[in-house]
Amino acid sequence: MFGNLGNLAAFVKSAQEMQKRVADVQEVLKAAKVEGSAGCDLVRVTANGKGDIERISVDPSLLKPEEKEALEELCSAAVNQAVARARELAQAEMARLVGGLDLPPGLLDPSLLNGRP
Repeated sequence: MFGNLGNLAAFVKSAQEMQKRVADVQEVLKAAKVEGSAGCDLVRVTANGKGDIERISVDPSLLKPEEKEALEELCSAAVNQAVARARELAQAEMARLVGGLDLPPGLLDPSLLNGRP
């Protein structure tokens, strides 16, 4: 009658271990830094591994009224590159986390690591 409780207990323990490992990876991603740049490094953006933008650096040569549109485009490009690198890092960490598990595609989305839907 209670034979399957052992399997259930093992499953719950495994799930708790996975939850802890996900929390550990979230901390790694929060501390990691990735950078995106545009315009031959005239604009640089630093993000953490969760995709949060931490710093934007703009070359002084772009701080002219006539360069406003170019600056806006370069900022957008650099932010997009930094966020893409953060996603790549999250995917790599997720792959490392699940190791050799044969999971269906999309079951463990990297967004689980950064706390975003």
